[in-house]
Amino acid sequence: MPDNPLKILILNPPFVDDFCRSARWAAKSRGRVQRHPDWLLVAAAVLEKENNVRFVDGAALNLKQSDIEKMVAEFKPDMAVLHTTTPSIYNDAAYARLIKEHSSAITVYVGPHVSVEWENTFEITGGSLDIIARGEYDHTLRDLANLLKETLGGGREDFYRGLENVGGISFRLPGDGSSNGLEIRKTGERPPIDVNELPFPAWHFIKPEWYNDAGKRSPFLTLISGRGCFGMCTFCRDTPIMYGRKLRFREPRLVVEEMEYDLKLFPQLKEIMFETDAFTASPRHVRGVCEEILRKNLKISWNCNTRVDMDLSLLPLMKKAGCRMLMTGFEFGDQALLDAVKKGVTLEQARRFAEEAKRHGLIIHGCFMIGAPNETRASAKKTIDFAKSLPLDTVQFSGICAYPGTEMYNWAREKGFLIPKDWREWVSKEHEQVTLLDYPQLSKKEIDDLIDEGLRSFYLRPGQILKMAFNISSLEDLKRKIFGFKGFLNYLLKNRVELK
Repeated sequence: MPDNPLKILILNPPFVDDFCRSARWAAKSRGRVQRHPDWLLVAAAVLEKENNVRFVDGAALNLKQSDIEKMVAEFKPDMAVLHTTTPSIYNDAAYARLIKEHSSAITVYVGPHVSVEWENTFEITGGSLDIIARGEYDHTLRDLANLLKETLGGGREDFYRGLENVGGISFRLPGDGSSNGLEIRKTGERPPIDVNELPFPAWHFIKPEWYNDAGKRSPFLTLISGRGCFGMCTFCRDTPIMYGRKLRFREPRLVVEEMEYDLKLFPQLKEIMFETDAFTASPRHVRGVCEEILRKNLKISWNCNTRVDMDLSLLPLMKKAGCRMLMTGFEFGDQALLDAVKKGVTLEQARRFAEEAKRHGLIIHGCFMIGAPNETRASAKKTIDFAKSLPLDTVQFSGICAYPGTEMYNWAREKGFLIPKDWREWVSKEHEQVTLLDYPQLSKKEIDDLIDEGLRSFYLRPGQILKMAFNISSLEDLKRKIFGFKGFLNYLLKNRVELK
């Protein structure tokens, strides 16, 4: 590290207890899942090569504002990077103000929400926010840090002049600090990063035990083996806003080296979750990773996200290489609804995938939604019945989420189907997932009732209960299932769903 390195704070701000920022839907999940801040920790690894970085996961640790205030006053960062989400944006603005009050730091926001709603974000934060790093931010943050180091001795005017040459940002010119009359500028988009150039996440800043998920073998870590997705799903947030529709996979050698790095850093790991949006989209990538795992005789259980249109001939190799579970986006049990959200798959493909995956001994977690365009009670019932007809081990049902910047959001807002009038309303008053849409033919209440019905009718079947009981493989597995069942039961009781 060079002399007098820049002091950089990277903050995953606390909001409310058990709020999960890093999930695809920022909220308290029904199962109280807490996901690793993997994207932020890659950026932390990029920055700490040349700087003194302090990373704080206030969300996972349920820290209080006073904890952050004390830390900022002691560390006095030169630059502060804050992760943001749609429902927490006003809370996140408060932390930008706190940092300004206790340091002279340049404040930078990252995340999908501010990448799209950057003008509104500057209105909300007033003079406490300096820069928004839009989209894929790893190298943007690196360039901002380098510029700040170069201009520290010459005053902030040189820094702000230099911002015009940093791609992928929106920034506020210094003024009187009020929210009125701010001059905001936006630079051009950055080209996609070569993912093979990125370092492994800076996992040393966290402990795997901070992150719970009843479906995973704990402790576990997440791993991103590539960025982008070819899919055109109208509800997808990160692909169109953050990483683009071009698949960019890391070389299999690097992926498996990262697995080895994870195990060396945390020998207690039981599992790795490939959080890549479309891990199985490239047969070459999957085959390369599996063959490298086998070549190195790496003994670690792993799970991955997948679409149902994957190359099914890969399943035996994946199983042999340690794959245990497939997190699968089935979405709907009605072909017209799959087409409406541009999923690009068929019900026939979904059924064939489930049957083949089960035949090869893989656990299948199915993801389903209620509330697509033109959804009715009848079509929602089809989705519930379809889920029950497949050989699935676990499922989740949720209302389709329309995030700012997605095609679904733009459509729903234009048609007048979007319920929230304020960013805080993207979650319930209890900060949990909430239905965001209300249709003439299917109300918000009906969507909520159908979500409850789907969960209840799937999990409370005697055969399903017996299957889950017989599949308990260890004391740790029993503990995870009890944790998950308690979350599920609390959800049902809170919503006064009859257990019948």
